[in-house]
Amino acid sequence: MRNLITLLFCFFSVSIFAADQAIKMAIEQHYDDHLEDLFVWFHQNPELSFLENKTAARLAEELRALGVVVTEGVGETGLVGIIENGEGPLVMIRADMDGLPILEDSGLSYMSRARQVNLDGDEMPVMHACGHDMHVTSLVGTSKMLMDNRDKWSGTVMLVGQPAEEIINGAKAMLDDGLYERFGVPDYALGLHVSSGIPSGAISIRDGIMYSSVDSVDIQVRGIGGHGAYPQQTVDPIYVASQLVIALQGIISRQINPFSPAVITVGSFQGGNKHNIISDEVNLQLTVRTDSEDVREQVLGSIRDTAFNIGRLNGLPNDLLPIVRVGFESTPTTVNDYDAVHKLLPTWTEQLGYNPLETSERTGMGGEDFAFFTRTEHKVPGIFFSVGGTPEDIMIRIEAGEIAAPPHHSPFFFIDPKSVKAGVEAMYTAAVYFFNNP
Repeated sequence: MRNLITLLFCFFSVSIFAADQAIKMAIEQHYDDHLEDLFVWFHQNPELSFLENKTAARLAEELRALGVVVTEGVGETGLVGIIENGEGPLVMIRADMDGLPILEDSGLSYMSRARQVNLDGDEMPVMHACGHDMHVTSLVGTSKMLMDNRDKWSGTVMLVGQPAEEIINGAKAMLDDGLYERFGVPDYALGLHVSSGIPSGAISIRDGIMYSSVDSVDIQVRGIGGHGAYPQQTVDPIYVASQLVIALQGIISRQINPFSPAVITVGSFQGGNKHNIISDEVNLQLTVRTDSEDVREQVLGSIRDTAFNIGRLNGLPNDLLPIVRVGFESTPTTVNDYDAVHKLLPTWTEQLGYNPLETSERTGMGGEDFAFFTRTEHKVPGIFFSVGGTPEDIMIRIEAGEIAAPPHHSPFFFIDPKSVKAGVEAMYTAAVYFFNNP
């Protein structure tokens, strides 16, 4: 990322250059009057994927209070709000709603103490450890700005409250439930994500790949169990699985072009339950990330081949070869439409006071199922951007090397609620631009 001190200086010095101070003042007032408290409510009431019942109900209530026509239960717990305002494009604005099974330890005065029974029947602590509370709050703020300024745009807004982003199934579920058939195919799709490690309120966007493809892979490594003192009578699945874990990294280092990013991470290795017993099964859980569909197919195919061949190498018969399961949590790459980004940039630069285009190297291979909304057979032009969520004083300490940014998906994650204001400003500005420049 560009030098953070420079970004801080630019960001906190630009308000006098903003094109429309009335918009900034209206957002500020709505934040003070309502959005700050609404953010706290969402933060204190997180819910797990496909269980976002209270969240969806509150979001629907907020949108209806603004005069938005809301349909609930789209893709299980998802919802769609429609604002019709004359002839013009259909612009989709998406916010994801779900939290994570994490016990919050952020130290915030309003930190979550919620617990919920998950889809497997287990009670879990729940936390908004990835900023989806900010996302839905920003959706409400953006909706109010659009409703209050209908004289500045013409067309139809599709507001999407999406479930289950954390298990990358919610966008697909909404599409499978007829989202585009029931409400129309958008001319543009807009989304945002708050980011730890970026100054609070700063907007950042790329004009190509924003997020990598994601594939969860389960591998059931079977064996022939027995007594730990007589290994020659067994085929030890822990030994087989250990070889497999090492061999999987050879796919990245020896089969994939080094200029084509790809990651295989084994996140879970579960097997056995006693010192002197060789088990008959080990279960691995992997996450796979790539930046192109060709590489994605190559990596997933190589994982299957490697698992089968490691099994054969260790003498497993065909009916006991590893079982590889793919496709249950998967999303393609999230790619911003180049033309749409560069058309929007001058308007954003005028309103925000700086050019938010990010040109430095990406630092990781995060994923986003927003890609399903844009990379369907309809090929909807997509704009997905980041909103900084770390307060200025902490940002300066991070840049000085004193502390690290509070990481996403950790008990210590937190973001500045004021980042909601920047999310609303950037999203509203983008939506109005595309309504007026279809």
